[in-house]
Amino acid sequence: MNKPNIRYTAKRIVLVTLGALLMALNLKTFCIAAGIIPGGFSGIAVLTIEIVGRYLHVDLPFSILYYVLNAVPVYIGFRYIGKWFTIYSCLMVFLTGFCTDLIPASVISYLNLHDNLLCAVFGGIINALSITLCLRADATSGGTDFIAIYFAERRGRDPWTTIFLANFVVLAIAAIIFDPGKALYSIIFQFAQTMGLNGLYKGYQQKTLLIITDKHEELYALIRDRTHHDATAFTGIGKYKKAERTLLYSVVSANDVHPLITEMRLVDPTAFINVLKTDFLNGEFYHRPKS
Repeated sequence: MNKPNIRYTAKRIVLVTLGALLMALNLKTFCIAAGIIPGGFSGIAVLTIEIVGRYLHVDLPFSILYYVLNAVPVYIGFRYIGKWFTIYSCLMVFLTGFCTDLIPASVISYLNLHDNLLCAVFGGIINALSITLCLRADATSGGTDFIAIYFAERRGRDPWTTIFLANFVVLAIAAIIFDPGKALYSIIFQFAQTMGLNGLYKGYQQKTLLIITDKHEELYALIRDRTHHDATAFTGIGKYKKAERTLLYSVVSANDVHPLITEMRLVDPTAFINVLKTDFLNGEFYHRPKS
């Protein structure tokens, strides 16, 4: 009984550690090389460090500022999302801050990064990969992710576009205080990150299933047992064969779709299955508890 738990815990620690190292390396290479403000709380920390350094001539450590900014989101995580989910997220935040300060800035000259556009695009993709690793460990990279997930689970919206829009505030401040070009490259970075997250991680997306079948009770049992979601059955007449058919309507998490269809095909090979993207969902929808 303990082996799966140990394996799952080890998997989470490894994924969070890799995600933190990748994010810290990205901050100290692509972001610094192109002068990019990464957005979110890490972006606020970077922007604050630049403002304090420019006007007060004080070098603030990234880690301390990053930890302070994450205090409120961590409370939201413990209070409303899940204890272990938040603990692993705190590990991600700690390692990201620690590694960012630890990695020397000289790594930029070693990698020879000079093209700002390439830094913005690949930096955004790498950031998306680091966040995806963290999400697959059932954790977050901290900051706005806590807030976005909190609202996503209660309002049924994919959170990453909302995060992208919220980051414009940080980028607008960077454009006013510093070079507007820096803000424009930062927007490209954010766009690449958002598109990367939408492609790499679908855990907060929903899909609508429309299934025409003669074995609606068996397929409903699959949906209920595998996903904990309900379904609604409609009875109609198939016009070609003039026979009575049943339409099952259900909304499930995007990650559940392909495994579910594979099992459905074993039960009813003749079922007609249509999968639709769900852009907005309002109503009761089961979310797997964070642990």
